[in-house]
Amino acid sequence: MFGRSPKKSDSTKYYEILGVSKSASQDELKKAYRKAAIKNHPDKGGDPEKFKELAQAYEVLNDPEKREIYDQYGEDALKEGMGGGGGGHNPFDIFESFFGGGGGPFGGGGSSRGRRQKRGEDVVHSLKVSLEDLYNGTSKKLSLSRNKLCTKCKGKGSKSGASSTCHGCRGTGMTVSTRQIAPGMIQQMQQVCHQCRGTGEVISEKDKCSQCKGSKVTPEKKVLEVHVEKGMQHAQRITFQGQADEAVSKNDLFI
Repeated sequence: MFGRSPKKSDSTKYYEILGVSKSASQDELKKAYRKAAIKNHPDKGGDPEKFKELAQAYEVLNDPEKREIYDQYGEDALKEGMGGGGGGHNPFDIFESFFGGGGGPFGGGGSSRGRRQKRGEDVVHSLKVSLEDLYNGTSKKLSLSRNKLCTKCKGKGSKSGASSTCHGCRGTGMTVSTRQIAPGMIQQMQQVCHQCRGTGEVISEKDKCSQCKGSKVTPEKKVLEVHVEKGMQHAQRITFQGQADEAVSKNDLFI
């Protein structure tokens, strides 16, 4: 995969996303990210895609090693170094890490609230219907299982409601290993932290909630009634907001 000679790159995409020059200092990068991230935060009605792009750009340019690779060889070199994905960290984690947690710049509880829990993945289910159903409309029941925030600990995972930052990943949920594989070419491998399983926090065994065992969620069976409206098209989505796996910011279920 790295047999070819690395090419120089004049890419300025990440700098343009943040609205800074290629010679921008670390302070200038931070100021630019702070302003743009607050403006585009989805919780405040911002653009989710723009918010994600800002986080990706800042994550790379704020890291001197990644920035050097990007400046010399471009985005593709970083993607190859990350194993082809180049997905980076969760943009909300980067945002909270920047502002030190506790609800970020929007407040919301300070130290008692702690780190913002990540929004889970949206879930997609397929529903089989006939052409006649699409033409006339129908209602069908869908049985599913999902994770629900533990009622005993209220999603904290611990008896005391407290947790500690994982030392293995410093609260990011991911660990990165770096190695030089050729002159001028560095490979980076990113993986979920095995100590905290990607949560960025750890709970002591004696303090774990007796009901969810520290996982913060418990399984729940649920039956939804899906209304297929007359004239709907094949592959058209029906959204049940907040009905997939629960987190502090609930995610959506698509049918």
